[in-house]
Amino acid sequence: MTAKDDKSPLDASPPLARDSVVPGVERNVFRLGIVSFFTDISSEMIYPLVPIFITETLGAPRAILGAIEGLAESTTSVFKVVSGWLSDKVGKRIARVVDRFGKGLRTSPRDALIAQWTPPSVRGRGFGFHRAADTAGAVLGPLAALALLALIGENYRPIFALALVPAVLAVIVLRGVSDRPPAPEEHGPQPRLRFRDFGRGYYVFLGISLIFALGNSSDVFIILRARDLGLGVSEAVLAYAFFNVVYALLSMPAGIASDRLGRRGVIAGGFAIFAAVYFGFAVVDAGAYVWLLFAVYGVYMALTEGVGRALVADFVGAQWRGTALGLYQGAMGLMILMSSILAGVLWDQVGASAPFFLGGSTAALAFLLAVLLLPRRPLLGQP
Repeated sequence: MTAKDDKSPLDASPPLARDSVVPGVERNVFRLGIVSFFTDISSEMIYPLVPIFITETLGAPRAILGAIEGLAESTTSVFKVVSGWLSDKVGKRIARVVDRFGKGLRTSPRDALIAQWTPPSVRGRGFGFHRAADTAGAVLGPLAALALLALIGENYRPIFALALVPAVLAVIVLRGVSDRPPAPEEHGPQPRLRFRDFGRGYYVFLGISLIFALGNSSDVFIILRARDLGLGVSEAVLAYAFFNVVYALLSMPAGIASDRLGRRGVIAGGFAIFAAVYFGFAVVDAGAYVWLLFAVYGVYMALTEGVGRALVADFVGAQWRGTALGLYQGAMGLMILMSSILAGVLWDQVGASAPFFLGGSTAALAFLLAVLLLPRRPLLGQP
């Protein structure tokens, strides 16, 4: 079976919803964005404080921090693969259930649900909106943490506890999300999963992404680099929030650009910008440069995160799209485990610039491979 032959109801896409809050974004996709908005407020209240808490309050070396961050990411990665396959197998995206069990379980079914409810011609828009809503939460989370720091001082544990509140709100909003396919269900035999049906383009993109991820260590290292260059705790958290502002503002325009111009150029541009940012973090010697680098880093995120997921959805038919997204995100997470451990060791043994030289180099290679090997406009299920 090829993706073109797949007649699953999961492949049916609705027309552009005219009564949506955001033009061209289906109501369920909008609600998923709000869920992610609250979820990210919760997680990002904690995230920029964790590396400071671990390395400065607890006194742990950077190598330990890298191992902790990498293991956290790789743990969720395993669940992304399993949950993606399960959502394909049962024929429903099960978003209501899996979101209660954390990021690893919800991510792949959620992304498959976004693709399911979004026509291919505006798939970049749909994913871009979701990343924008998600990242708006990533702006408010650090700002909330900053406000609490101002009230209670550098006492991180109460902030970690209060982060539970927006997570509860996310679960409440999630109850309004439908995981039914957008067309009447047609019953038929479930086809056997064959990974070769994902198509050559999918595996080319996966390989390029893994090369890139080898140097794409956890963002905690850019926060530590900001501290290393002289920013205070509040300044480092604010710089991280500034990065997310840029990311949120540009995510939907980047998705729309990928719909109109092709995803290859947008993603390749993101890799090139990442290379410039990481080389920048490697060579700058003053905190004033951090603000510019964080802003440009937000451009990279906008160009790659949602667009990359849309590209995976382009390559694979709906019958196994959740599995394909789970495999992609799971493999990337496992590579980030390696890169984060490596970054911590390089920082401790070689110097603070070493992880960033590595990241810039792998991103530059990924840029060249993307330009040379990725199709400009992939055909669904191409061989």
